[in-house]
Amino acid sequence: MSRRVILICLVSGAAILAVSGDSADEIGRVPEVPMHSRSDSVRNRLALEKSPYLLQHANNPVDWYPWGEEAFETARRENKPVLLSIGYSTCHWCHVMEHESFEDPEVAALLNRAFVCVKVDREERPDIDHVYMTVCQMMTGSGGWPLTILLTPERQPFFAATYIPRAALLSFVPRVETAWKERNEELRRDAGRVSGLLRDAMAPAAGGEIGPDVLQRAYQELGARFDSTHAGFGSRPKFPSPHNLLFLLRHWKRSGDARALEMVERTLDAMRRGGICDHVGFGFHRYSTDAAWLLPHFEKMLYDQALLMMAYTEAFQATGNPRYRVVSEEIAAYVMRDLSSPAGGFVSAEDADSEGEEGKFYVWTMEEMRGVLGADAGRMAAVLGASEEGNFAEEATGHRSGANVLHLPRPLDETARILGVSGDDLRGDIEQARRRLLAARAARVRPHRDDKVLTDWNGLMIAALAKSGRALDHPDLVERAATAASFIRRESMEGDRLLHRWRDGEAAIPGMLDDYAFFTWGLLELYEATFDVAYLELALRLAARMHAAFEDTAAGGYFITAADAESLLVRPKEIYDGAAPSGNSVAMAVMARLSRMTGDMVWDARARAVGRAFAAQIAASPMAHAYALVAADFLIGPTMELVIVGTPSAGDVRAMRRAVDGRFLPHLVTVFRPAGGGPIEALAPYVRGQAPQGALATAYLCRNFACERPVTDPAELARRLDAPGP
Repeated sequence: MSRRVILICLVSGAAILAVSGDSADEIGRVPEVPMHSRSDSVRNRLALEKSPYLLQHANNPVDWYPWGEEAFETARRENKPVLLSIGYSTCHWCHVMEHESFEDPEVAALLNRAFVCVKVDREERPDIDHVYMTVCQMMTGSGGWPLTILLTPERQPFFAATYIPRAALLSFVPRVETAWKERNEELRRDAGRVSGLLRDAMAPAAGGEIGPDVLQRAYQELGARFDSTHAGFGSRPKFPSPHNLLFLLRHWKRSGDARALEMVERTLDAMRRGGICDHVGFGFHRYSTDAAWLLPHFEKMLYDQALLMMAYTEAFQATGNPRYRVVSEEIAAYVMRDLSSPAGGFVSAEDADSEGEEGKFYVWTMEEMRGVLGADAGRMAAVLGASEEGNFAEEATGHRSGANVLHLPRPLDETARILGVSGDDLRGDIEQARRRLLAARAARVRPHRDDKVLTDWNGLMIAALAKSGRALDHPDLVERAATAASFIRRESMEGDRLLHRWRDGEAAIPGMLDDYAFFTWGLLELYEATFDVAYLELALRLAARMHAAFEDTAAGGYFITAADAESLLVRPKEIYDGAAPSGNSVAMAVMARLSRMTGDMVWDARARAVGRAFAAQIAASPMAHAYALVAADFLIGPTMELVIVGTPSAGDVRAMRRAVDGRFLPHLVTVFRPAGGGPIEALAPYVRGQAPQGALATAYLCRNFACERPVTDPAELARRLDAPGP
């Protein structure tokens, strides 16, 4: 499958080139491209970098520069445009373009002659990626990686594309050379015009408050896009987008609308049964290339695991269905086994490719299954959707190769009835087979693992582990979250400042909005899971730094980059919730929670100011801002504040906690006050007067800071928590 790619360059309204080919953001397969031979002694400037993505290109014959003043000074001195190529190390299409073009001496010679070539890892520099991806979407109507941008030496863009086939590059580069020499003023003028449009696009109009009507419209939009056949939203490709499900769970809690919960459950069930779930090693792939969740794009990203773990955990709290508990535990098992850094944090991702083929590590032929499972292979193949013909198409031909993406074609209880066995027996048989397949798969060549530790993505995983550990009564998950938080504090903090990336003993790149917002989220979840006041103290410090360094004092909301960060073409600001929630959405949510935990309504005002800054944009397309609406839902309220008073390790305190932790209470925050007082009183002064009743652990439940009489019976606390609010 291919898509027509229009490569656009503004030259007085005319395009330099339009070609047909395969697009990097197209969800399909491209013909396998052989790697060109090269000498390992050929090293360019990227050899000195830490980024796994940049290091992948260190042996290219392209004379790559990392992003920095040296590259742009060279472009000015030599009067050349800059070719900016942005990608990441586990990107399948980035590999294709590298093998096809950047390793090819003929293409490299042309690129080196015509351009100063700059490589950027989008995961290291999401700020740069955001600016130029916005350019690509403005100029072409779509985006994806690898992202290819041509810039003037002043960093102004005049051309945008994603993946460009080798043949197109060979034709395209000489045309750009000619245009740069003969129509230089026109190119620069049009680049300036694009830059002006970019600045306008980065300045959304504010307007009003986000009210319940916007929440309702988001629900209606999601309902209209719900796939009633396969679940999920839209057709193909299908991304997990867990924050949509987090929003729908809150809509169900607020409204009682059963369809909201049905959409959540059907989507979670379909994803777990589909090939987007790794049925052998657990965890989820990045997205499904088809509508039925069967055929995945095989990358595994840390942020997807974190957000999906939260969605399955909250679904378990909301429904009590043990199936969702199991999936949360499976994701955690995968992350701790395969995405844990020995240093203490979590690494970023695993590649889709191994041995030059996408998905090779994950798929199974019937011959391979028989070799592992023996006589049980036939029955397990029926359970896991495998066949001799296979369901996975070869890249080169598009024909089925006999390889299978394992999945569950039908619910397990239905399969058990067909096979005449109990559901528990079948689950036990599947687990035995899974373990044998996992052991056999361990002998295969593994996909590349991107081992950089990103503060923002670690913040998400810390939040997920702490939330899940608390809800599922898994102290080991909370402990692992605490270990990761300690790593970030030790390795990626300088005073109150965060650094974005750690790898190979080096922390670097000033922290961005997502780093502060996401790590603060993780700290708040850790506080509620442990009642260690140090986490709340640090969350407050980081939130204060985030507000001071990132606030847009003129228009509201928060910029992606700090006030003292590198100056880019524009200072980007974003509220759109893409594969992960935006930094502004999470900042709004954590500030709202801080206001209820501490009683300091300055945080409430700051959270509401974020909503007002983006209200018009959110109202124009509510479902595109699902996590911002999670925050808005909390601010609309009513919220509940629970203060538990007692001895931290006492059994009666644990009993109070059990009354809370297993319930789905998205509008509740929990604070602990030791019976004799303590540091929490300085952070949350309203708890000072809340003392234990006798020697018993005591719970004070408040709604918007109006407190009910204290209770010492966990069952009574549970009844009050389940009672409808005003």
